Amino acid sequence: MRAFVALIACLGFAAPVALAADPHAGHHAEAPAASAPATALSEGTVKKVDKANGKLTIAHGPLANLQMSAMTMSFKVKDPTWLDSVKAGDRIDFLAEDLKGTLTVTKLVRK
Repeated sequence: MRAFVALIACLGFAAPVALAADPHAGHHAEAPAASAPATALSEGTVKKVDKANGKLTIAHGPLANLQMSAMTMSFKVKDPTWLDSVKAGDRIDFLAEDLKGTLTVTKLVRK
C-alpha cells in the first residue's frame, strides 16, 4: 500500500489518497459557525410577541448565516399567523434571514 501511495504522490494525487488510506486523516474539530449552512436553524427563547407590528423579540444564540453574535432583538415574521402559535417564554428553533434589509424569521419551530 505504501508503494502505491508513493506512486500516486509522484503523480500529484497524494492528498486524496492519503486521506483515503488513513481513516483518521482530515478529521479535525468542527468548522467555525460561520460555515454553517444558510438554512441551519438557531435556538432562541421568545421574549415578546408584538402582533400589532408583526414582530417577535427573541433571545438567541449566534446566527451563523447572518454572522451575528448571541443577543436579544426583534425580528419581523414571514407569516403573521406564527405569532398566534408562540408566547413569551417559549423555546424555539428558527431561521432569520435578511430580506431586503429587514431581519425576518422565515422558519419557526416551537420546541
